[in-house]
Amino acid sequence: MAATLKDLPGTGSFARGIHPEDRKIFAADAAIEVAPTPRDVIVPLHQHTGAPCEVVVKNRQSVSMGEVLGEAEAFVSAPVHTPIAGKVARTGVVTLPNGRHVAAVPVRSDGDQLEGQDLFEDMFGGDWPVTDLDGHSADQIVDAVRRAGIVGMGGAAFPTHVKLTPNKDKPIDVLLINGSECEPYLTADYRLMMEAPAPIITGALLAARAIGAERIVIAIEDNKPRAIGAMEQAVAGTGVEIAGVTTRYPMGGERQLIPAVLDREVPTGGLPLDVGVVVLNVGTCAAVARAVLRGKALTHRIVTVSGSGIEYPKNLLAPIGISYQELIDHCGGLRSSAARVLSGGPMMGFSLGELDAPVTKGTSGITVLTQDDLIDQEETPCVRCGRCVDVCPLNLVPTKIALAARHRDWDLARQYHITACMECGCCAYACPAQIPLVQLVRMGKALLPRP
Repeated sequence: MAATLKDLPGTGSFARGIHPEDRKIFAADAAIEVAPTPRDVIVPLHQHTGAPCEVVVKNRQSVSMGEVLGEAEAFVSAPVHTPIAGKVARTGVVTLPNGRHVAAVPVRSDGDQLEGQDLFEDMFGGDWPVTDLDGHSADQIVDAVRRAGIVGMGGAAFPTHVKLTPNKDKPIDVLLINGSECEPYLTADYRLMMEAPAPIITGALLAARAIGAERIVIAIEDNKPRAIGAMEQAVAGTGVEIAGVTTRYPMGGERQLIPAVLDREVPTGGLPLDVGVVVLNVGTCAAVARAVLRGKALTHRIVTVSGSGIEYPKNLLAPIGISYQELIDHCGGLRSSAARVLSGGPMMGFSLGELDAPVTKGTSGITVLTQDDLIDQEETPCVRCGRCVDVCPLNLVPTKIALAARHRDWDLARQYHITACMECGCCAYACPAQIPLVQLVRMGKALLPRP
């Protein structure tokens, strides 16, 4: 029997936050479809938090699907692999949706490819054991995850092996699995929970074994009853608990999910491990299972292509390095009413100037908005209404941080904890003056001098 919130310490919600329209209806019923193998992919060497990778292949070298293209030398980093079989071209530079210019390895498709349902079954099908996992030691699990290049697939792209490396000074007792997917429009995690819950559970059990957690809780927002039902069936007899949490943005944030489920507060500037918790996304767990049990690298991810400006919204199992344009074309292209294309969702996503940018491990979705979806108002001076403070889930003062960043007042920005901001967008959503608070904070973080 799955746990309910009555069986868990938390209330199922958190202070502040907002309730934007979830707009999941566009793609929620679209089963995961495998994107066709592209002629070319461009695999960035820096698509994760931490240090970039070093190229380990040569121009014109033939590579097999899953072969390493860039190796990670630093601890906080993750190797990258080719998602297709083909030939390597000369390393170049690409611009990611967040504006960063990074080195990338092009690969041109050559020879037979694993495609369609065969690829889906290779990734998610077959048997996924939930018992007899004792043969996998903590060190073996962490090493397999590191070699597979797995990062957080909820968007943060933090190297997963770092999270799973035990810290003797900060023991972990709970592994919290994030299935909330609170960002509007996005349904990739929802479809994964519906269609392939088994590898999620196996990956969670392996991750818990690595960190020594005795308790595993999967948190899913209560606007996803079918996903909750599918996961409840999958966890039967495993000891894994399901928590249906309140639908509230940004429930997917670690600092919101942990108190909602466990009634533990992560300190400002601290990490979940400071309160005995590790948080992983459901897609990350499935990738952990593939890496440990099948030796498979992270080469593909599910991407939601959604919004009123796309012809046919879909959830696509796409190779890392495919262009945004190719996924949009596979969904019938942009409608004539399309006005803005976002990498990610409307709350935390980045506007795309060019559609030839490559999909990365952290690309959870592509959202296409029409002019009717956009608020066309000019920015006005701050009226000091305090709405940004009222909705900030971290209890910060967003307008102070943003204006300090705008005026390059770095002492003031630090005083108001600019680096603690999670850039969730609640403040900008609530601001009646239409001040681009999130963009100013992001700019401030990028320009903030090191202490």
